[in-house]
Amino acid sequence: MPRHAASGTDEGVPVTENRETELLASVPDGLFIGGAWQAATGGRTLKVYDPSNGNVVKEIADASPEDGKAALDAAVDAFPAWAATPARERAEILRRAFDLLQERKEDFALLMTIEMGKPLAEARGEVAYGGEFLRWFSEETARVQGRYGANPEGTGRMIVSQHPVGPCFLITPWNFPLAMATRKIAPALAAGCTVVIKPAELTPLTTLAFAKLLEDAGLPKGVVNVFTTSTSGAVSEPIIRDPRLRKLSFTGSTQVGVKLLEQAAPGVIRTSMELGGNAPFVVFDDADLDKAVDGAMLAKFRNIGQACTAANRFLVHRSVAAEFARRVTERVQGMKIGRGTEDGVSIGPLIDDRAVAKATQLVQDAVTRGASVATGGHAVEGAGTFYAPTVVADVQPGSDILREEIFGPVLAIVPFDTEDEAVRLANDTEYGLVSYVFTESLARGQRMIERLETGMMGLNMGVVSNAAAPFGGWKMSGLGREGGAEGIHEYLQTKYTLTANPF
Repeated sequence: MPRHAASGTDEGVPVTENRETELLASVPDGLFIGGAWQAATGGRTLKVYDPSNGNVVKEIADASPEDGKAALDAAVDAFPAWAATPARERAEILRRAFDLLQERKEDFALLMTIEMGKPLAEARGEVAYGGEFLRWFSEETARVQGRYGANPEGTGRMIVSQHPVGPCFLITPWNFPLAMATRKIAPALAAGCTVVIKPAELTPLTTLAFAKLLEDAGLPKGVVNVFTTSTSGAVSEPIIRDPRLRKLSFTGSTQVGVKLLEQAAPGVIRTSMELGGNAPFVVFDDADLDKAVDGAMLAKFRNIGQACTAANRFLVHRSVAAEFARRVTERVQGMKIGRGTEDGVSIGPLIDDRAVAKATQLVQDAVTRGASVATGGHAVEGAGTFYAPTVVADVQPGSDILREEIFGPVLAIVPFDTEDEAVRLANDTEYGLVSYVFTESLARGQRMIERLETGMMGLNMGVVSNAAAPFGGWKMSGLGREGGAEGIHEYLQTKYTLTANPF
């Protein structure tokens, strides 16, 4: 599949080299601690790269363990005043942040495209999605409720109240640099917690720009603190083991999540873990294939397949498997590869060379075991870390691609014969984040809701994420929920008080 090179437009605003240069220059390059931008201890720096060409786009502060401690110190110092701030005031700051994000949406979209590689159209979608967490939790801020009532014995009155859990450490991944920050920061601030956030080394610029936005929205000093680092483990572990920290929220791989849970255990720290996925996409014989193909393109190729919610295993009834494969192959062959700023691009670069190597290995293993490549199946020559969008049919049991999270633009098809077989194949994984089911049978859809072992499900839908809904998984896919009415409770703790009978 050919690479395309063309100039792009940003909703009418030309995406020129000068505009990119000006945007990058406007992003802070320091650590944001206690309301001040500062250099890292010893002046250490790290480089941020554009994955579409390998160019260095900015050099930023590289925090040390001392800097991490300073960030936690600032969050601890700011916590009492922020927790006591009236809910309405906290809500208004979040709402101002939402409004500012709408004003700066094109800058944030372009910044994500530069540092992460996703096409501009998808980056704009992430700005809209990420912004909704600011708006949603600004509305939830004043809705934290308790209860009051007599105890069953009638000897007293029970008061159940909710309180902010305390200083929080938030660790975000590289693939959705804005949405993952807002999805964690917004409920924490709404609940009255203060924050230290560490964005991924590969895509830190969006979080730095967002911290500047929060500063502009009037957030008090020390409520949100940001550090960037190339030595994540060395800086993060002392923070997690500090007895003053009361909450840890992490999005990333299950392997790292387990390690962080071990570090958090001695302090009995509240944790939220949004970890790996291996999402099944089940197409039954009665499915509307037009809907199923549309859903497949969204569920697989959104964010170039680099999403924990990306469909990993396409389980398709044998009677429609060939036609489904034909239709998705035709769609995939029409996808344009290139830098995300170029017009019409739908497949940008993968995040780095390791991601390309992994996709290559998984496809090669599947072919060795008997699968066939309908289209793609190879890295793209030239600058940048591009992998051709791929369809692999007749994937055999035991293939690595069925066990490992692909995190790339590879659609792997497995035929099945019965509903029970589809359920068995779908649940045959240690993960349980999300599943997708396409069927025109209401009864079968209801059975799938009951039988599939995932925390989320799309029924005749290829995208499930929404700020008003609880995001999270079962099994090795994590703990806790982000978004929805449930999201703010991850940052609250419950107190029960019994008062003497007033009568």
